[in-house]
Amino acid sequence: MTKHAGTSHKLANKTVLISGASIAGPALALWLHRYGFTPTVVERAPQLRPGGYKVDLRGVSIDVCERMGILDDVRRASTDMQGGSYVDDAGGTIAEMPADFFGGRVDGDDEIMRGELARIMYEHTRDDVEYIFGDSIAALNEDADGVTVTFENGEPRRFDLVVGADGLHSNTRRLVFGDERQFKRHLGAYISIFTAPNHLRLDRWETYHALPNKLVCAYSSGGESTAKNLFIFGSPELSYDYRDMDRQKKILADAFAGDGWEIPTMLENAAAASDFYFDSITLIEMDRWSKGRVVLLGDAAHCASPASGQGTGLALIGAYILAGELAAANGDHTVAYERYESGMRPGVELNQKFAERFAKEMTVPSKGKIRLRMAMLRMLPYMPWKNLIARKITESVQEAAHAIGIKDYASREALAATR
Repeated sequence: MTKHAGTSHKLANKTVLISGASIAGPALALWLHRYGFTPTVVERAPQLRPGGYKVDLRGVSIDVCERMGILDDVRRASTDMQGGSYVDDAGGTIAEMPADFFGGRVDGDDEIMRGELARIMYEHTRDDVEYIFGDSIAALNEDADGVTVTFENGEPRRFDLVVGADGLHSNTRRLVFGDERQFKRHLGAYISIFTAPNHLRLDRWETYHALPNKLVCAYSSGGESTAKNLFIFGSPELSYDYRDMDRQKKILADAFAGDGWEIPTMLENAAAASDFYFDSITLIEMDRWSKGRVVLLGDAAHCASPASGQGTGLALIGAYILAGELAAANGDHTVAYERYESGMRPGVELNQKFAERFAKEMTVPSKGKIRLRMAMLRMLPYMPWKNLIARKITESVQEAAHAIGIKDYASREALAATR
């Protein structure tokens, strides 16, 4: 591992505005504060966004969590999933599998709900970082000395640097780089998830039901009295307002209208859900992640879609590298942004290829192919090559999880001694 030596001049570009308070934004704020910068996080939502998927933390992202000092909190909030099953229309079990069999996790990896990780990140930064909830960037005007930021609600302010960590539909990216359609690649499916009553009485268990070109799942993680309902369905790209929740609920209801098992109840849960999430399974592909004093982080820069299982890990790793390179360059963004991108891009591209392959496996096109897949799952525990299959899956997932190497960056004290 390489340590960057600081140069003998004062830290520049100390004030940093970060758009987005999910995972990438607070992670970056934590590191920037440690290095002596003054980060401010602005979030459009009036408070932390609840809900979301269970997310995997593997390989390098676990190392980053340990360096951040949040790993013990992550472990305490683990989903502790015990396994899963596929069921038929009547709810009868077709096949069961242990939690880690298809997850690709190894000892030391973990899984946590996205909302819980966001809460942990906020708790670790709220005393040191300014958070502005219920506001968003309306305009950015850059000059030689900084960026004047116009907000939708608050008064204009000056910052040295601006970071867009505001997700797939990044407002920062739109303002600086243009319409997202030029960067977005639809992978042929849509996904929805929300909190629901645990009417199936699941305990750290996920239950799947497959239909042609569709997949539904209900699961409940450790420590939760509620459940998550998840829907995936194949579709060409649809036109709708991504902020219009009622319209999104209607799209979901229409896609699964008339389907059996527990789907009617789950659609009722969707209609009542306050943390309803719906979006395309999509990649964001850009030639550059920075322009002038503005840089993109996490899904805003390189969404690998939920299919990769690595979006959260990439956000944490990217925040670590971006902050570390800014500190090592004494705030010189022209140097730091280049180093950040060169360090991240090869691993991002590998993970996006992984996502593209896996997205095709999330839905099965016909009843015949579903029957074949269920038969294979049912027989797999008795097959002599079952461990080989599990090992191949794990190797592929772990390759993606370790695709980005990280450096040791000097501490604030060590850097300050050289300034």
